Amino acid sequence: MEISPVPISTCSKENQQIYQEWFDYADSDGDGRITGSDATKFFAMSNLPRPDLKQVWAIADSKRQGFLGFGEFITAMQLVSLAQAGQSITQDLSSSEVDLVNLGPPKMTGLDSLLAKKRPSPRTNESDSNVLTHNHHQLPVGFLRNHQKKISLSSVTSIVDGLKRLYIQKLKPLEVTYRFNDFVSPLLTNSDFDAKPMVMLLGQYSTGKTTFIKHLLQSSYPGAHIGPEPTTDRFVVVMSGPDERSIPGNTVAVQADMPYSGLTTFGTAFLSKFECSQMPHPLLEHITFVDTPGVLSGEKQRTQRAYDFTGVTSWFAAKCDLILLLFDPHKLDVSDEFKRVISSLRGHDDKIRVVLNKADQVDTQQLMRVYGALMWSLGKVINTPEVMRVYIGSFNDKPVNEAATGPIGKELFEKEQEDLLSDLKDIPKKACDRRINEFVKRARAAKIHAYIISHLKKEMPAMMGKAKTQQRLIDNLEDEFAKVQREFHLPPGDFPNVEHFRERLSGYNLDKFEKLKPKMIQAVDDMLGYDIPDLLKHFRNPYD
Repeated sequence: MEISPVPISTCSKENQQIYQEWFDYADSDGDGRITGSDATKFFAMSNLPRPDLKQVWAIADSKRQGFLGFGEFITAMQLVSLAQAGQSITQDLSSSEVDLVNLGPPKMTGLDSLLAKKRPSPRTNESDSNVLTHNHHQLPVGFLRNHQKKISLSSVTSIVDGLKRLYIQKLKPLEVTYRFNDFVSPLLTNSDFDAKPMVMLLGQYSTGKTTFIKHLLQSSYPGAHIGPEPTTDRFVVVMSGPDERSIPGNTVAVQADMPYSGLTTFGTAFLSKFECSQMPHPLLEHITFVDTPGVLSGEKQRTQRAYDFTGVTSWFAAKCDLILLLFDPHKLDVSDEFKRVISSLRGHDDKIRVVLNKADQVDTQQLMRVYGALMWSLGKVINTPEVMRVYIGSFNDKPVNEAATGPIGKELFEKEQEDLLSDLKDIPKKACDRRINEFVKRARAAKIHAYIISHLKKEMPAMMGKAKTQQRLIDNLEDEFAKVQREFHLPPGDFPNVEHFRERLSGYNLDKFEKLKPKMIQAVDDMLGYDIPDLLKHFRNPYD
């Protein structure tokens, strides 16, 4: 287990009291967080070299919030204490190597005298000042910034908080004006920003998707069904909760604290095949899993689904941090529906990992042939010049079948499973970077959408022949995209799928669209060019 922001319970009560006093002193703004500038002043009292302090901050702020809460502050102080004792501070430092509970506080030069000066005398009446301070923090953010165009970084508590405010002030007005939510993606809510990282599992029936989740949790989750036949007939979100229970899809979609309100666009037919499974589990406090129905072959299955299966997987793909495509040695064929599902993941190639599960059911020679056949099948569907990363293993509660695979196969499986698990462990650490990446992608897509919509509006005649002109524009949409690209010097790879856009466009009156509003475009450009870089600079490691 790595030393990362640890629970406060790993520190003795006596040390907690000491650290609380230190934390209150270091917290210059009194807002319950130690910022980078606070840390540089306070940590300097440890007299540790700058590279060591840089590593301490990087481990304590592993989620890249840009500040330390009380729990992270204790972690930082414990690491400083270890560094002062001559211990090398690394990311993979195991908590079993040291007794964290009985680890004494570090030596901070001059801190005791500074604390003595700051301690209030008994006659000081702090109640009034506390009330004033409390009321100041309760003021609405908009009240303080009504006349400011740039967001005040001093009032932003983290990178995610900054992205929320940028979205509301600069990106959302553009999306609403040009109906981005109707064409591409629903408007974002606070729960979309605050949601835990998600991992989606896709594959044909009986490839071990539900068993894989059970293997990671070391226990079953509410509503899990496992069998050789197609057992999972619904999308199941497995997430952390106070007790074990299943929540129906219609209820989940209307809960403001869950990021699934956008699924209402797929209708009641889908929501009846969607549910949330909650259970208390330490892993689920950091990652949410999405279990999906097995993809079946044949056009008949497509017509039997009462909802847009491909559209739903595409919606989840945009929200997920990792997408696992599961195969087993006996199901290497990629059916028509599976091709459509994989095609819908285009644009999220960096999130996709392939898992060849149940690989201990074949011997080493057969495994080589199976692996080659799998790469051949994937090569016809995923049109990328890079080779897909394929993890080979048997993700279930049973020991690897060494009789089938031989000793070499067992060693290979163990290494592959370790690699995949380390990939999963990195997800919470990289969640902030992924959120920034997705936000920037969304902003670029919204900007191009605005250019396309305003261009189509401009091409419409003022009086006669509107219906005929609209039909011509929709029929020749590729040419219109090319005109927009040339006029505004936009990269062709950022443009939406022509067929999908044409399908959505056919239900609208182009004459009702808005003209181009350069100020809105400029606001998004400023956000991408200045605001987001400033945000990342403000919350980076203070010792970089």
